Amino acid sequence: MRVIEAFVLTASLICLAASGAALVPTSAIAESVKPDVAVGPQYTTTHVYVAPEDVERFVSSFIATFGGTASKQAVTTVTPTPSRTIFQAVRAAVGALSVFGYQTPIPYPFGLERTGYLVADMDRAIRAARSAGASVIVAPFDDPIGRDAVIQWPGGVNMQLYWHTTPPSYPDLRTIPDSRIYVSPDKADEFIHRFAAFARGKIVSDDRHASGIGIGRRQDIYRLVRIETAFGKLTVLVTDGHLPHPYGHELTGYQVEKLSDTLIKAKAAGAAVLAGPYSVDHSDAAIVQFPGGYVAEIHSPEAN
Repeated sequence: MRVIEAFVLTASLICLAASGAALVPTSAIAESVKPDVAVGPQYTTTHVYVAPEDVERFVSSFIATFGGTASKQAVTTVTPTPSRTIFQAVRAAVGALSVFGYQTPIPYPFGLERTGYLVADMDRAIRAARSAGASVIVAPFDDPIGRDAVIQWPGGVNMQLYWHTTPPSYPDLRTIPDSRIYVSPDKADEFIHRFAAFARGKIVSDDRHASGIGIGRRQDIYRLVRIETAFGKLTVLVTDGHLPHPYGHELTGYQVEKLSDTLIKAKAAGAAVLAGPYSVDHSDAAIVQFPGGYVAEIHSPEAN
């Protein structure tokens, strides 16, 4: 076990012990959830909810910024209870989106999940999630092309799992986006420990003195954890919740070749730069809001 992973696991167990939770080693959880249920990061989608009248404008702006293609709009039901939404799938080389424009009130808890993860087998994925400590807050249900469920991790992190009757086949991404998850110190170790075990992920860094520039607090530090899994990348930002706007609203971070060029495209396509650009963690970064309200972080390797 790498030193940093051993450190995180020790911290996790201390945290769990203090909270009174059962002390289950990562290896034991990983053993209980095998085999891997992930399919690949090109099948992970950020869930974007916008007003129905903003769907076309948002999709056009996103594609003008990053490139890519979009499916035809469809009006459908994607919840287990009656509802109706415009749905559009967007695929870009930097990541994929599932875009929803509800024409009816959105049934709870939909709209609170941040991502959709394609799984190889829904029943096995549900067993794996439960074994790793997730709650199944929406039991598996049929949709027009497969099955879905929603799970919740310690810290209140909601994710949707989905399975297709006919397996999709998409090309690899040029760069893998990172899901940006904000959690409190009270639940950070438990979330990291349990999600990494479920996703059979690797903790690639754990910086407890990350520059506060990354959360809009230049004079402060915070904890920044990066995890890589077969579902994709996670960036876990552990903070006290004293976050200036817009930090905490962004769902996903997209890596591009040159940030300045991408920001020019984004602004020309109707997006607004809410924060940055700034240099942090060997990257040039900014936070952008697209038409319809979707907020994203965009970054590129720091210019020399």
